[in-house]
Amino acid sequence: METRDAAAMLKLTGLLMELHQENEFKAKALANASFRLSKSNISTEGLSIPELEQQEGISKSIAAKIVEIQTTGTLKELQELMLRTPAGLVGMLRVKGLGPKKVGVIWRGLGIESLHELLYACNENRLVSLDGFGLKTQEQVLKAVEFTLMNTGYYHYAAVLSTAEALFDLLQKSNPNLLFSFTGALRRKAETLTHIELLVGMDETQSIHLPADAKDTQEAVYETNRISFHTAQQIPVVVHRCSKTDFTRVLFEGSAHPNHLEKIGYTHSTTFFENEETIYKTLGLPYIVPEMREGAEELEFVKKHNNHDLVTQADLRGVLHNHSTYSDGLNTLREMAQACKAQGYSYFSICDHSQTAVYAGGLKPERVLEQHREIDTLNKELAPFKIYKGIESDILSDGALDYTPELLSTFDMVVASIHANLKMDEAKATARLLKAIENPYTTILGHPTGRLLLAREGYPIDHKKIIDACAKHAVVIELNAHPYRLDLDWRWIHYAQACGVLISINPDAHSINGLDMQFGVYSARKGGLLKSSCFNAFSLEKMEAHLLQKKGNAKG
Repeated sequence: METRDAAAMLKLTGLLMELHQENEFKAKALANASFRLSKSNISTEGLSIPELEQQEGISKSIAAKIVEIQTTGTLKELQELMLRTPAGLVGMLRVKGLGPKKVGVIWRGLGIESLHELLYACNENRLVSLDGFGLKTQEQVLKAVEFTLMNTGYYHYAAVLSTAEALFDLLQKSNPNLLFSFTGALRRKAETLTHIELLVGMDETQSIHLPADAKDTQEAVYETNRISFHTAQQIPVVVHRCSKTDFTRVLFEGSAHPNHLEKIGYTHSTTFFENEETIYKTLGLPYIVPEMREGAEELEFVKKHNNHDLVTQADLRGVLHNHSTYSDGLNTLREMAQACKAQGYSYFSICDHSQTAVYAGGLKPERVLEQHREIDTLNKELAPFKIYKGIESDILSDGALDYTPELLSTFDMVVASIHANLKMDEAKATARLLKAIENPYTTILGHPTGRLLLAREGYPIDHKKIIDACAKHAVVIELNAHPYRLDLDWRWIHYAQACGVLISINPDAHSINGLDMQFGVYSARKGGLLKSSCFNAFSLEKMEAHLLQKKGNAKG
């Protein structure tokens, strides 16, 4: 065990002691000893306790810990602390500017146990409500977390897209006579990926030029048919090379999931193809859009539907499930509504948090009525644009919603969601959701599994039972468009549509900047969502009729 390893163990022990609010003096002594050891040139291997005590900052008790580390390879006190600490908190302790005290406040105050959960909490303005935090601190934490996550190996599609597009443009401008395309998981718009992948087509006499600002300061690695490097943001990039003649074929083979190639009966070929439509035609199949090439239900889709039936961003008529300063949003109700109207939408629903979500400033009944009065005023002013009176009502542990039926009846729509007590087995989670779905006032089931991509899997549910229940009770299922959620998972869209269940692509926006639904649309298209099955692709008139019928059924 080298000295730096022993120093790292002492440092982590001190950090965890401070995190768990234990002996602060002892924690600081461990931190100090760790710092001095890491800066020294001594080898602690084989030294006795008295010999270690001769080193500045090393007390007898710390010397004993070093000897324990050197002789056993571990530290019993550290192991005991680790058993009491969620694994993700150790990663949070490595974020610059987040010491153990702040991590402890976040953990105990919000129940956050990982970097990705912390990232999502920052996007939802959760930190501003904590003691010692504010909007400025939250912004600093957000930047630090994003920087830290750049080195974890997996990235949200949304996190790399702008960098990938800038790189693509730069390479195209620097190499005007070459062919370029995104490929791999990036072209399929996968929810998460490990690197940016591009394909370049060139003649034998041509070469590719990598501008200095396309990569970091390290040299790119050139191999026979590929170039590997990192962007300035430290995102890995692989550029595959092929001849212009083979470009279409290599692009098709490289951007489709292997399961898709197997499902459509494609085998590697050296045939020249003018375009990808020709490839599918030779297999006796209609063209399948790149994002659907996952080996799931895409064949079943194209046998019954046209690709033009897939939902697009342009098909969306309204923006449902949004938050304002009434709860934990950054913008006022008026600002959120005006932003939606300016973007050409016909309607907007405000769905601030309900009273159980105290951490998010959930609305008490009197606050609900206050918001409803403001909505009435704004609807007169902004007509024909329509603001719907909505709420994101917490699903309690027993499956009940957290308002009385009388108050629930005053809303135009109710998004029922789980936010607390997430550690459930499948039977418990499914039963909890089923009861909420059976509530006659539930309009939309929000983020059904509670997952956060790369952060938590979400609670396990019996998807078929949940979807069947939504079909029976005319409950819409949300596809939460936040790129860290994308919940409902696109893999269940085919079954939902087969059952006649509508899907609503909702941004869950907490600010004007969060109103973007493009990543939800990408995910919806992967699952084959038809524009006719997309709830917020309804016209204002059709939405009005649907909501009136739902309310009528609830009261009747």
